[in-house]
Amino acid sequence: MSKELPSLRVQIPWVESPFFETELKAANLDPVTAEMVRNYSEQGYVIIDPQISDELIDRAIAQIKPDFEKHKTNRLQDAWQDHEAIKEIAMAPRVMEILEILYRRKPIPFQTLNFSTGSQQRTHSDSIHFNSVPERYLAGVWIALEDVHDGNGPLHYYPASHRLPFYDLSILGLKGSTSSSIEDMLANYYIRYEDFIEQLVAQKHLDKKVLNLKKGQALIWSANLLHGGETITIPGATRYTQVNHFYFENCAYYRPMQTDMALERISIQKVTDISTGKDVQSNYLGTPIKHVGYSYKMYLPESVMRKVIPSNLRQWVKRIINK
Repeated sequence: MSKELPSLRVQIPWVESPFFETELKAANLDPVTAEMVRNYSEQGYVIIDPQISDELIDRAIAQIKPDFEKHKTNRLQDAWQDHEAIKEIAMAPRVMEILEILYRRKPIPFQTLNFSTGSQQRTHSDSIHFNSVPERYLAGVWIALEDVHDGNGPLHYYPASHRLPFYDLSILGLKGSTSSSIEDMLANYYIRYEDFIEQLVAQKHLDKKVLNLKKGQALIWSANLLHGGETITIPGATRYTQVNHFYFENCAYYRPMQTDMALERISIQKVTDISTGKDVQSNYLGTPIKHVGYSYKMYLPESVMRKVIPSNLRQWVKRIINK
């Protein structure tokens, strides 16, 4: 007779936990929800009805159309700050409900991206742009604001690729925290990351799927799922979509492309909860992180410290730092 092991609640989303099967059995979910959770665990994505009305979708498009024309772009970041309909879509109750089921933590919508045409973006993982400690508490939600088909640049994705390791810039011999600017990062670092992902997909023989959705449908994907945008084959075709990115409560939030962990150069991200308009403070396993951006440390040899700084002052500084 086998001995039953105690339940372990590890600091990783339960859908990616090594103990997922045990947790799923104990969750006592209805069959439909259990199937959705299992599919998300195994494939890294799920297609849902976000229960967003056509009226809200049409209102959102009407609000952002002038911005696309004004800025001569097909991509708007954080339009929720100016347009109430975009904000409402980012906070769709059904989406928030499903995310809480999938991650067992309160979801925090923190970024919106709106597109008027297909992005045609190369394959990537969102984890290179945003990440958390504990890892993988990040999700993307891609909502079709009109029918998406082969001609207008649909999304592509690689099922189960979320199970791959998270690869940051260090695997390419790059120190993300040393780039001189965002422009330098994108021009010289990010393109090398995209090249790496392209070779990885080929070497792993990953199976690509193309996502054709009807207006109002949505895709939820896991932090590390590889995805990108297909080529637009119908000139002038629109593809209105909205992407919402979500973190989850009680994590530290950082920018991997600007971070070198071993050098203690961690780019803590400023996160604003779209649903409240308030900033969300990072914390590491219950310890608040009070800054955003980089924190700097200066090290002096212990022998020098003893000579130039009195013992009582050293102890006082340590107490202040450790608060």
